[in-house]
Amino acid sequence: MTQPNRVRAQKKFSTIDGGKYSDSSTESQPESQLQSQTKSQLPTPPSSSTPTPLRSPSPSTQTQTQSRTPTPTRKQKRRALLAESLALSLHNSSFPISAPESDVPSSPTILISSHHLTPSTPNLPPTMSTPTRLLICSIVNPAPYTNTLHSAGHTILSLLAPSLSNPPFQKSRSYGNGLLSPGIPYTLWKSSSLMNVSVVGVTSAWTTFQRESSFAECKLVVIHDELELPAGRINVKPGSNSPKGHNGLKSIRDTLRGQPYTRIGIGIGRPESRDAGVVANYVLRKMSAEEKRKIEGCVGKVLEELARLSGE
Repeated sequence: MTQPNRVRAQKKFSTIDGGKYSDSSTESQPESQLQSQTKSQLPTPPSSSTPTPLRSPSPSTQTQTQSRTPTPTRKQKRRALLAESLALSLHNSSFPISAPESDVPSSPTILISSHHLTPSTPNLPPTMSTPTRLLICSIVNPAPYTNTLHSAGHTILSLLAPSLSNPPFQKSRSYGNGLLSPGIPYTLWKSSSLMNVSVVGVTSAWTTFQRESSFAECKLVVIHDELELPAGRINVKPGSNSPKGHNGLKSIRDTLRGQPYTRIGIGIGRPESRDAGVVANYVLRKMSAEEKRKIEGCVGKVLEELARLSGE
């Protein structure tokens, strides 16, 4: 094939590029020229001396980063506002108290001084319980039966008044015409009527005493002679117990009708005979000096029982 025909064939059968026929005349160019053209078309790499600029994060990247931070709830916001208001109002504090726990990352620390917590109050003495008020009655026979064994209750009350720093006995109409020695918490009262009807005076005195005591707690105590105990001894029983032949206690039990009261019996001993006449003569006779000494010796024991009943 001749040289002109070879050139025409190369033009006819050129390579396909992108669906179009390209001119293959470039193939006829020298190889050195092709290499130089290829190198000129390639991008020039950046110089090592020129710093590569940093790319700023795109807006979408910033939005994703911000969305990772938890958003405080309404409750947490209210707590944060409360903590801030407390911090402003209590800036003169002396010791730290942490704010309420919450999920907010940076909870403020509140300082509160002790004078903000409780108002200053004076040191008050401890309160004392009020003792129960007692009306202490003795039932005996009037003159000429004073200073007899049957009047042992009067003997005890005559010694109790100075021991309790009570005033002397005086007749009181409002207290059933009995002899009264008022005091707190102990009020002493002596019957001025016969033993069998002494309950009338006791009831009147007890009613007046409760009214004057107002809302204070009060109790009734009856001191009487006790045949079943030797001289110098005492016993304490509820008023509901059997009177055992004591007419004064019988009348009180029948009149008060179940109202609670306390009996303190003063021992006087009893004769060997159980005859009613012998017993009556025994209790109505004057007490001997020895018997009086033993009966008066019961005052200390009676005071202890009264203190127990009043709660002192």
